[in-house]
Amino acid sequence: MFDLSVTKLLVLAVIALVVFGPKELPKIASQAGRALRDLRRIAEGAKQDLREGLGPEFEDFDFDDLNPRRFVQKHLLDEPAATQANVSNAGTVAAANGANGSTGARATLEDGADPPFDLEAT
Repeated sequence: MFDLSVTKLLVLAVIALVVFGPKELPKIASQAGRALRDLRRIAEGAKQDLREGLGPEFEDFDFDDLNPRRFVQKHLLDEPAATQANVSNAGTVAAANGANGSTGARATLEDGADPPFDLEAT
């Protein structure tokens, strides 16, 4: 998330050592660790409260799916295996359904062919 490498962490440690001094740095580090633990405990409690509030229908709900990057990867980029089979057989499906392509499968366009256009969708 923050893209911190070992060298960046070392530079931050040296800056903290210079700014706070060797006597205060351990106290500040322990306070930061305690604050981070408290934040994690609060976040876990909020997740548990939300799970209880949603009820048994959402027992398998994954909170990582709420992350926008993960949501896009899961729902837009990664296609299920059944959809992949439809994409590979798109020519057969399009030929079987005529020009309308009503199955929702992706069809491969021939060179120079115009893409389908739906007036109601715009």
